[in-house]
Amino acid sequence: MPLPRLAATLVILAGLPGLAQAQGEATCARDVLVAQSMQRQALEQLEQADGDDAKNCRVWRRHVDTMRRVASVYGRCLSGSERVQRLAQVQGSDREFSAAIKARCGGH
Repeated sequence: MPLPRLAATLVILAGLPGLAQAQGEATCARDVLVAQSMQRQALEQLEQADGDDAKNCRVWRRHVDTMRRVASVYGRCLSGSERVQRLAQVQGSDREFSAAIKARCGGH
């Protein structure tokens, strides 16, 4: 991400009223930015999965792990409707791919 775009994103995130004060706005703004990047990368990896079950299972497991880490950040750093919406999104993805792992990857 180019530096000006990154700076603009940080300014926008720092200005969100939903950011929690507990860990400080700067820390949470950075953590949310990183979590959003992780979420985007996880989605890109899902799109690149080639259909091979063994590879898909690895990608799906990484995806579930990433969604859980992202949910932790969103739960800690966001509040209000922003928190509800983002948590619902990543927790729904976690549930969906956990079910796929259970059904197609031997549950592990």
